[in-house]
Amino acid sequence: MQLPDDIILKLILSVIIGGLIGAEREYRSKSAGFRTLTMICLGATLFTIFSELIGGPKGTPDRIASNVVVGIGFVGAGVIFKGDSRVNGITTAALIWVTAALGMSIGAGYTLVAISACLLILAVLYLFTLVENWIDRISQIRDYKIVCDYQNDILRRYETLFVQHHLRFKRSRQSKEGDVITGEWIVKGSEKNHRHFVYEILNDKNVKAFDF
Repeated sequence: MQLPDDIILKLILSVIIGGLIGAEREYRSKSAGFRTLTMICLGATLFTIFSELIGGPKGTPDRIASNVVVGIGFVGAGVIFKGDSRVNGITTAALIWVTAALGMSIGAGYTLVAISACLLILAVLYLFTLVENWIDRISQIRDYKIVCDYQNDILRRYETLFVQHHLRFKRSRQSKEGDVITGEWIVKGSEKNHRHFVYEILNDKNVKAFDF
């Protein structure tokens, strides 16, 4: 069987594109990094090339390539996990999915599309991270837990401090055991306002324990 003349160039390009995206994930210490995304892009390219060769002009060359989309979903699901207060790994899972799409694009011969999409992906990863960091500075959600000696309306006193520091809050739980009362809140506000509130609580002699 005569192999396409450009097959080696396609494989090299898939390694370069997968490596560029993987390097960004590796730099951020994500679960799927340099080698993983390079192999995914290379594998998707090979599957697409062989699906065209095996399918032939009268066959169904999309049959094997279409299963890449299904199979890659299992790989992406493996990097998603739930942390203490949020789900992590969704961006990496999406990158696994789109890297496979880039590999399929290269294998099908749409190299310009793959290169353009790769540049857009890298731009999104870099520029949108800056936007996310800016948003995180002006709007953070934190869980606070304060344990202190019981006094009348002591929890309301801390809620007044939230208001004074321009923090929006919702009391999620409160409990009392002996002479100790515990309050828990979900609090939203800027990083600066959170920092000022934490500093004041850390210097409060009535507070026995403070989780923030």
